[in-house]
Amino acid sequence: MVDALDLGSSIERCGGSSPPSRTLLWYSPIPINWDWAFWFDKISKKNEVSLEKKVNEIAKHEHELEITLTYDEIKPEIEEAYNKERKKISIDGFRKGKAPLHVIKKMYGESIEYQAAESISNKKFWDIVDSDDLKPISTPKLVDIDFVKGEKLSFKVKYEVKPILELKDYKGLEIEKPILKVRNEDVEYELSRILKAYAIFVETESIEDNNCRFVASLQRVNEDGTPFEGSKTENLTVDLSEPTVNIDLQENSKGKKVGETFDFTFVDEHKHGEETHKEEYKYVIEVVKIEKITYPEFDEDFVQKISNKQAKTIDEFKSQIKDNYQKYYESQSDQVFESTLLNEIVKNNDFTPPTGYVEFMLERLVEVEKEKAKRSKQHLPEDATLKKDLAQRAEWTAKWQIVLENLARIENIVIDAYELEKLAEEEAGKTGISVQKLLKYYKDTNRKESLLEDKVIKFLIENTKVKEVDADQKSKKKPSKKNDKKD
Repeated sequence: MVDALDLGSSIERCGGSSPPSRTLLWYSPIPINWDWAFWFDKISKKNEVSLEKKVNEIAKHEHELEITLTYDEIKPEIEEAYNKERKKISIDGFRKGKAPLHVIKKMYGESIEYQAAESISNKKFWDIVDSDDLKPISTPKLVDIDFVKGEKLSFKVKYEVKPILELKDYKGLEIEKPILKVRNEDVEYELSRILKAYAIFVETESIEDNNCRFVASLQRVNEDGTPFEGSKTENLTVDLSEPTVNIDLQENSKGKKVGETFDFTFVDEHKHGEETHKEEYKYVIEVVKIEKITYPEFDEDFVQKISNKQAKTIDEFKSQIKDNYQKYYESQSDQVFESTLLNEIVKNNDFTPPTGYVEFMLERLVEVEKEKAKRSKQHLPEDATLKKDLAQRAEWTAKWQIVLENLARIENIVIDAYELEKLAEEEAGKTGISVQKLLKYYKDTNRKESLLEDKVIKFLIENTKVKEVDADQKSKKKPSKKNDKKD
């Protein structure tokens, strides 16, 4: 028995993605009067792999693959390992890499072959994953290896799989769908944003009201007022007219002139996963430059110009804004409804997901958060904190992916080759990329899996009763408190 070895060099293949097809092209000048059945029988026996393999079910979500190979079966890989190591070895009396193989085998044979045995175990495992469609969902572990030089190689690999579940209560559910209505203030906010894009900025001496923006130099300070080392920001533009600007910053800057300073305290409150983090920052702000915002005249000429004459009047323009908001709200409503539905189904079929699969999902979520933060130039906590914040979401995601696969199995929902080809033909017409290249892209990016998820979710929505509720009214209702009485 050996310590568990990580077979993660091929972790990207976890999840059961299909291997590329392999086609053997050959030509043999066989006389036409030969016995064809005999010939092909000889070929098949010559190429026949005699390895012994057995899959043991340790648990519903954990399997163990047990493999035994003869020494002859692994001999080509062993010889390859010798040739590879030979190039690195220096032996007295021989140039580096030129020592005879029999000398190498005598001096280092045992070490080289045992090392090669581990590498061969890894490769053979993944070969069988491909051929037998085993679908490990997290990093497999080599838990036992028995190599007898000149005789055999036996090994065992444990790996997690998506467990088979008998699902219930996923059809006929009644799920609330919030209906969001466009408010007049939504339209007015969008109008102000559009006008801001066409505004001009005139330099002035003091900050008279919120209809100003200023360039500032920010110095973060400690509790005693001394500068916080390495935390000074130059030439930061603050637009006081933006609704997201801190109210204290608006108030503290009023009446300030170029060259003057004022204090400002900011409490940063943000979420990572389900956890809320708060941190207080104290600043001394110096006003470097002040500009008054002057908006364009909002009339029909302006409307026609910015709408490319798609709207002729102010009312038409406002109507277009309202329609765009409505489409956005409908999209948000669909997302909330879908999320609620999936949460309910996972809750109705709760189970403990495989630990390794949850960890795999957690690593993926952490990478996604890092990419988001990088794009938006936001600060992220250390990995340990991030993992703690995202742990609950990772567990839910693992559960949903397992439920998803079982739903597809139970309801016989599949994505066949015809559907992929049809999609490729449609996208080829739009992009100019060939169908074959698109099909390869779908395979490399697991597009089939995402299409299957879409199809399963569509099935669930079609089998769900939708209860529409007014989002504004629901948010105003306070949850009633019920006192449970014990007899």
